[in-house]
Amino acid sequence: MSERVEKLCMELSLTAVAHHYATLADEAVKKKRSYIEYLEQVLSAEAALRGERSRQMLIRLATFPAVKTLEQFDFEAAPGAPKARLQELAGLAFVERRENVILLGPSGTGKTHLAIALGVRAAERGYKVRFITAADLVLQLEKARREGRFEQYLRRAILGPRLLIVDEIGYLPLKKDQSDLFFQVVAKRYEQGSMVLTSNLSFGDWEQTFDGNAALTSAMLDRLLHHAHVIQIRGDSYRLRQARQSGLIGGTVKRETH
Repeated sequence: MSERVEKLCMELSLTAVAHHYATLADEAVKKKRSYIEYLEQVLSAEAALRGERSRQMLIRLATFPAVKTLEQFDFEAAPGAPKARLQELAGLAFVERRENVILLGPSGTGKTHLAIALGVRAAERGYKVRFITAADLVLQLEKARREGRFEQYLRRAILGPRLLIVDEIGYLPLKKDQSDLFFQVVAKRYEQGSMVLTSNLSFGDWEQTFDGNAALTSAMLDRLLHHAHVIQIRGDSYRLRQARQSGLIGGTVKRETH
């Protein structure tokens, strides 16, 4: 009997049922559960396994550089990070409302960690998420345009994810054509899907990143900030503090300005 059940489970790809049906059957007998209650337990085990597999797949497809969670973030070491507000954002209502989150602050203050944490939470909720740096995004846009698949790339990679995370805006300056391409990403996502963006520059300095184009920068910020939560993180670099504490460096280190 067990061999026939396991064979059927394999044919139907019911991995959890095959693994748990016998144990749950013994438990059902002991606790005098009905057939319907037993069936519900077996199917619940299968649904839980498939749900976990789906969440893990979404996390892998998001291309995070590493998996980070909000629970792992050291708020004591980053007193400038507003914990209550970030925990509220982790509820993901902003994704449902197609709003943006913009994390601003000096290098090393945890912006990328927090952006990934929001992305991981969204993937666990079942949302399609994509993480990419601003520099890599522009390179991929240029490549798609050269190869004649620009519109296809926009539909799949830009409009496809429910949440698009763009890291390190301002880390490298963009040329005119690159700035125009980045603007198209913002324009396509406007009121269509949420974005999480990180930058070590204040909004007043974004113009220098986008080839000094004041009109383009203003139009882009107008769209980004229309429905946005702006989180300003203050403080010194967490990585530099760790290095000083471990004795790898000493004294005061000049803060990065790129």
